[in-house]
Amino acid sequence: MTTNTFQAPEPVDDAGPDRGLVPLPESAGRALVLVGALGTLVSAFMSWTWTSEFPGDLTVYGYPAGLQILAIVAALLTLLFGVARYPVRALRGLNPNGSPAPLALAAFSAFAVCWFAAGAITVDLGGIVNLDPGAYVAVVASALALVGSLSAPAPEAAPGILPYVVKTDQPHTPPPAAAWVQRLVITAGTAVALITFTYGIGIDSDDSETFIGYVLLLVFAFLALNRSGLMDRYTAISSRHKGFAVALAFLAAVIFPFTQSNDHNANIGVNILTFGTVALGLNIVVGLTGLLDLGYVAFLGVGSYTAALVSGSEYSRFSGTEFPFWAAALTGMAVTLVFGVLIGAPTLRLRGDYLAIVTLGFGEIFRIAVNNLDGSSGPNITNGPNGISRIPDLEILGFNLGNAHTIGGFTLGRFANYFFLMLIVTAIVVTVFTRAADSRIGRSWIAIREDETAATAMGINGFRVKLVAFALGASLAGLAGTVGAHVSYSVNPAPYQFAGAAPPNSAFLLAAVVLGGMGTVNGPLLGAALLYLIPEKLGFLQNYELFAFGIALILLMRFRPEGIIANRRRQLEFHETGQLDVPQQTTLTDEPAVTKAGA
Repeated sequence: MTTNTFQAPEPVDDAGPDRGLVPLPESAGRALVLVGALGTLVSAFMSWTWTSEFPGDLTVYGYPAGLQILAIVAALLTLLFGVARYPVRALRGLNPNGSPAPLALAAFSAFAVCWFAAGAITVDLGGIVNLDPGAYVAVVASALALVGSLSAPAPEAAPGILPYVVKTDQPHTPPPAAAWVQRLVITAGTAVALITFTYGIGIDSDDSETFIGYVLLLVFAFLALNRSGLMDRYTAISSRHKGFAVALAFLAAVIFPFTQSNDHNANIGVNILTFGTVALGLNIVVGLTGLLDLGYVAFLGVGSYTAALVSGSEYSRFSGTEFPFWAAALTGMAVTLVFGVLIGAPTLRLRGDYLAIVTLGFGEIFRIAVNNLDGSSGPNITNGPNGISRIPDLEILGFNLGNAHTIGGFTLGRFANYFFLMLIVTAIVVTVFTRAADSRIGRSWIAIREDETAATAMGINGFRVKLVAFALGASLAGLAGTVGAHVSYSVNPAPYQFAGAAPPNSAFLLAAVVLGGMGTVNGPLLGAALLYLIPEKLGFLQNYELFAFGIALILLMRFRPEGIIANRRRQLEFHETGQLDVPQQTTLTDEPAVTKAGA
């Protein structure tokens, strides 16, 4: 019988050689973090500038706004990890990995927000004289917290353990929390995610300064939570209660339109869901099967044009035909399915770069073809470069989605109505994706992705399996396209290209999959949200959007090649086990695998 005994932490030797990047005594470093975090928190309730011309109105004492709210969040996060630095058993859960990196990242988030705000005020208003006392306090306090965080030494224990140990003959695992506590944690996490997204999408397009601060805070806060181990624990809890977590996520999405007073934000939500759904279809081809498709946006165009032709537009070649939505959706899926088979059958025997070139050619052929089917260069089917306009709004069960409706005192506009419809479509696509990925053919896709030659040798028909993936991914894109045609009122060939300044395009969809995390469900949705929101909110990047896009992808590939939401298999491929963001491998009995250090 083994017993767990707690050993109190040994006194820290301030003169010892084990120091952080900044050579300060441990007690002084902790004090700097707390003083700096509290100072940053107080500064947010002070005036940062004397004029309201700077976005966010940072002139009022006692009423934080704009960048000041972001500074409060960053300061609280720094305070949280700063308190966890003290060797108190009750605080152990705040930083399960016991690494000094989360504190440094949290402090850097406050530092980045405050110093960016001071710099933006100085540049926008024409001089440092425009800074009020609150800005100076924020700059100094955030710098103190950062210096204090960099003085934290690496823990003496093994990675993943705080500087106090639990002595036992067997690996120590904390007892699982009660089921209701775990569900409460999932509920809190979902609420935080909804508030975060709602705040970001609600930032005015003219207030690029606040949105940049929002992105800075989001990036470093995510890194801090990830390096601390809290994200891994939350993921594990969500996996134990997968049904509850999915239901809450769907409920949060339903609540979103009720939090918006501007229908334009609901339109952004519709577009994010549309492109995220298409990216999920591409994730089957790229993430699960490992096929590089550079012309995938053409399938979205096929679904959109099919819906436009049969939905009653007066500019349609079949203007007298008006299918109900369910029939138009099924028609769009069927046509894209046929196109997927026709394109995939002769090309999927190719591999690697050759397949990528062929799919890129297909995307360009589609765009050029619909551009020339105008009755002059070819048959009059798509109305050429003018496209098909005046697509009527959908009417489902007597409910016209083009009209505003009042529910429980909340007025839902046209885009909010389409948001709910697109949410149902997204739920269908997510269900198809997860069921397919967990099925026998899903395992065949993964085998093909890992090593097609070995999979073929084991009896998997690689061509047939890849063709199914290609056709299924195409049909899901066509389904999203049928809704997108009605949302935008019209379709034209201009957006359906490989790369462009605005979505949809194949490069955008592929980047959403890679950025979010290949092979995951949430990854493409998150990637599509980020890639759509950032250009929407940062208007000054319009002329440099592709440049910024390329820089972001380079940084991602350097620091997190597995994507933001990492598939566990890919995370193990890109990183060695034992690192802070990758758990140690275990045996089939869940015992830690024997390593050289512990042999």
